[in-house]
Amino acid sequence: MTRLALVTDAWHPQINGVVRTLDTTRHELEKLGIEVTMITPSDYRTVPMPTYPEIRLTVSWPGRVYRAISAVKPDYVHIATEGPLGMIARYWCKRHKIGYTTSYHTRFPEYVRARAPVPLSWSYAFVRSFHNAGVGCMVSNTTLEQDLADRGFKRLVRWVRGVDTETFNPGVPPALPDLPKPVFINVGRVSVEKNIEAFLDLDLPGTKLVVGDGPALPQLKARYPDVVFTGNKTGRELTAHYTSADVFVFPSLTDTLGLVQMEALACGVPVAAYPTMGPIDVIGDSGAGVLSEDLRQASLDALEISPAFCREYALEFSWESSVRQFWENLQRANGLSPEVIAASN
Repeated sequence: MTRLALVTDAWHPQINGVVRTLDTTRHELEKLGIEVTMITPSDYRTVPMPTYPEIRLTVSWPGRVYRAISAVKPDYVHIATEGPLGMIARYWCKRHKIGYTTSYHTRFPEYVRARAPVPLSWSYAFVRSFHNAGVGCMVSNTTLEQDLADRGFKRLVRWVRGVDTETFNPGVPPALPDLPKPVFINVGRVSVEKNIEAFLDLDLPGTKLVVGDGPALPQLKARYPDVVFTGNKTGRELTAHYTSADVFVFPSLTDTLGLVQMEALACGVPVAAYPTMGPIDVIGDSGAGVLSEDLRQASLDALEISPAFCREYALEFSWESSVRQFWENLQRANGLSPEVIAASN
């Protein structure tokens, strides 16, 4: 049986698109007969990330992680994040002269800059070095691929995401049917880099609904008493919150994709967003949402979009094809000659 070591610093109990993507990928790979071993913070001591305690950072002697990866005897190694576990796994691969693939999930430099005065050039130098040392870096869309290529990233390959259209579907009864209409919803991490205040400040009729948790939640609940904040929701309960809404408003300017947009569409909820990376690639000119620098007008215009059309569009995003693409990328990247792999490290 083919063995894959999948290393990630983002894992349960975190609730975000990266964790959902990796967890689904693992399950789908196992259906293909691939033995997947997750190397995650759940097996090690962790400490809260400064300014963001919901995210736990692994604290471990490298030798312990080395032994965990060695025990897998992996045919392939995929490193999903640039955190402590990802760095240790990178060193293990270099020591054993094993090529590894990576995936670029998060605009880490922009997230750092949102919290501290760190120049983008410094952060990008770090992440570029990390990803360029691998044999392939998987990206979710065209806009991100071009952006990273312009910044000097190499060996970029496409890995299109999917959405679970069985879990996320418009047939689930709404959790909050009595909210004043129309309902404008945002789902995701409640933190500064998500630009949620751009949504909360909009002059919109009806109700604003925010589903998610994060370090900015207490402050925003105090500042916006008329907004309905529900905290984290998962599974069918999350779907029932999507189906409570009329429009999904996505104000983020830093996401690489925004899996929540696809979840909303699968529930028949159109998207309003800025014309930036993520929304351009998910919505584009499909007609399943409205992209505009005027987010208020985009939100109002999205009310006119058919829920049935949104659902039909979402059905084009298959997790099965997404994971097969991931697997083919892994095989192609590791088919490089030993000389190329050695040179990249």
